[in-house]
Amino acid sequence: MQPVTVAVRAPDPVTALGVRSLLGADPRLKVVGEDDFALADVIVVADTGIGVLSLLREVRTTSRREPPPRCVVITETLRPDTVIAAIDSGMTALLPPSRVTGAALVRTILAVTEGDAIFPSWLQARLLTQLEQIRQDVLEPRGFTLSGLSLRERDVLRLLADGHGTEQIAAKLSYSESTVKNVIAGVTTRYGLRNRAHAVAFATRAGLI
Repeated sequence: MQPVTVAVRAPDPVTALGVRSLLGADPRLKVVGEDDFALADVIVVADTGIGVLSLLREVRTTSRREPPPRCVVITETLRPDTVIAAIDSGMTALLPPSRVTGAALVRTILAVTEGDAIFPSWLQARLLTQLEQIRQDVLEPRGFTLSGLSLRERDVLRLLADGHGTEQIAAKLSYSESTVKNVIAGVTTRYGLRNRAHAVAFATRAGLI
């Protein structure tokens, strides 16, 4: 197994050196310097006051990876109102400095490499609150849901999953049959699905309906 390539971004050399020393000589990691920063799999972003978002955005600008690298953030200064922006900028784990040890940092890096996200309970609660606000204030007034489906698409797929044909669905939802067919066609095209059965299976497995 190839080691995970890790780079450290910090506002000053002393902080960066301290974080690198925590990673030690773990054979599962390969800590790289500035020359290879743009190719790192995971970036550890250590904030000592300059601002998490500015560091995260710098990482996104510098990296040449596609998709962009996952970022493990070490900070006590993340403001609750910047949670969504930080996640959108690549943050997949947040560790308070008081709880960072070498073992904890290595464990977190390996976890995010496998697709996990690691956040403290207060951030998870804040994130859920913000998602609920987005759902209420932005998505539902426009007929959309957090699942990525519109309310109409969700209703049609649920009835399709229950075994109803397009004519029955149209009658239940007070749509024309052509509207129902267009909704189904829109979903299958957007998600690259083969047919109606595939659309129902996909939506069910993904928890969309």
